[in-house]
Amino acid sequence: MAAPNIVSVTTITGVTTYIASINTETSTGGSVIVSNAAASGKVYKINSLMAAGIGATTGVTVKIFNQAAGAGTSVAIGATLAVPTYSTLAVISKDNSIYLQEDESICAFRQSNTEGTIDIVCSYEDIS
Repeated sequence: MAAPNIVSVTTITGVTTYIASINTETSTGGSVIVSNAAASGKVYKINSLMAAGIGATTGVTVKIFNQAAGAGTSVAIGATLAVPTYSTLAVISKDNSIYLQEDESICAFRQSNTEGTIDIVCSYEDIS
């Protein structure tokens, strides 16, 4: 099923989700931040995605991937982005929002060669 026509929607619901201490990089991906199921009949407008460096995070980096259902092939939205100690980085904002269609998700992971952790907060609109 295709994503809905966003000109004639019936519902727009604002959602904020978060994950504390995201996973390190693995061959199977990372932490799933937002997932739009296959045949959901929805499109998600991602308005913001913030990465926060927690603790001793000097040199911590984060990669964001758009992966089909948390697996499959991926495309980097932001690769190896530095998040300084006790700072926040806007990976996605209203200025560069994206649409997440059916059977797609956004995943993130911190680099394994660093000591700190990364928290992710994502705000989006669930459109159907």
